[in-house]
Amino acid sequence: MQLSPLVHPSEELSKEEISRYSRHLLIPDVGLEGQQRLKNSKVLVIGAGGLGSPTLLYLAAAGVGTLGIIDFDIVDESNLQRQVIHRQQDIGRPKCRSAQDSVKALNPYIQVRIHDERLETTNAIDIISDYDLVIDGTDNFSTRYLVNDACVLAGKPYVWGSIFRFEGQASVFWEDAPGGRGLNYRDLYPEPPPPEMAPSCAEGGVLGILCASIGAIMATEAIKLITGLGNTLLGRLAVYDALDMTFRFIPLRRAPVRTPITRLIDYQAFCGLPQSTTGGKPNVPTISALELKEMRDCSVAMQLIDVRGIQEWNIVHIEGANHIPKDRMMSEEVLARLNKDELIVLHCKMGVRSRDILMEMRKRGFTNVKSLDGGILAWIRDVDQTLPSY
Repeated sequence: MQLSPLVHPSEELSKEEISRYSRHLLIPDVGLEGQQRLKNSKVLVIGAGGLGSPTLLYLAAAGVGTLGIIDFDIVDESNLQRQVIHRQQDIGRPKCRSAQDSVKALNPYIQVRIHDERLETTNAIDIISDYDLVIDGTDNFSTRYLVNDACVLAGKPYVWGSIFRFEGQASVFWEDAPGGRGLNYRDLYPEPPPPEMAPSCAEGGVLGILCASIGAIMATEAIKLITGLGNTLLGRLAVYDALDMTFRFIPLRRAPVRTPITRLIDYQAFCGLPQSTTGGKPNVPTISALELKEMRDCSVAMQLIDVRGIQEWNIVHIEGANHIPKDRMMSEEVLARLNKDELIVLHCKMGVRSRDILMEMRKRGFTNVKSLDGGILAWIRDVDQTLPSY
């Protein structure tokens, strides 16, 4: 649906800005006033990863006056396959600072605010309230629901996108949209899927260039909201299949039964994720990579089981480990073959899937089970750097 411009025009453009944005100024529907709206806008991009990268670059190029970047992660080599805002020399740097440098190198006429922190219930509303528009490029459901609820409480519109393997989705949510036509993320997904049904890109993979397709849609929607151009994706879900090169647009309506959003909640618990005890460690028995190495060096009897998918196993695995994928691990046939009296050490990529399986095995009477803290990535980092990471 078409909406009124979100942002008032700034007072003027400099001579340099007029030259830089001249191709925008030549478009009658954008013109000088539209570019002044972009200059006066403040947009928060949550996540400087696969979707945040193209979104930030194109919003910077378009002349969005103030860009906020929130990300607490650091650049890893495996990010460079799709996170085009970062470079080889940025490996190990905070993503928000790497992204800031790229944005400023592209357009020195805009302001960049960095939030090198995790978005939490304690800071979300304060951060979001200072911007006109939010773009959510995160890859986990707990943060998506947090962003949604904080935007509802702060009265802010936001553009959302997600990607997985060859498919991407995008939409616009704004609970306070004019005319009582507002929607929020809970109208699309009233409840989160079970954790085991929501693999991340780190587990399931993603075609890198898909980020450019969905990121471009997200940046386009942001510009349309700021300037009042065209019909936005508010009330529609765009679904893109890169293999078939097809787009589908699914109408969205308010959920028939809606629970009013009046406060922020515990989103880890809401999404069914394991809760933490003091120190932030999951309440499951773990073993470090160095402890595992020492036990193996001492020939301690154990069953080392890799629960990752076959594609991950083929990339890299620990010598001597047994491969039993997560979807087979809890079958009665597999459990019957395991020795309950002997130590069982489970591992995956980072420790999330192995932790989930451990909790289920406890319910089946397995008490001598541990999860490799940090997964095979910790083993590569702390024990065997000759193995490839991913």
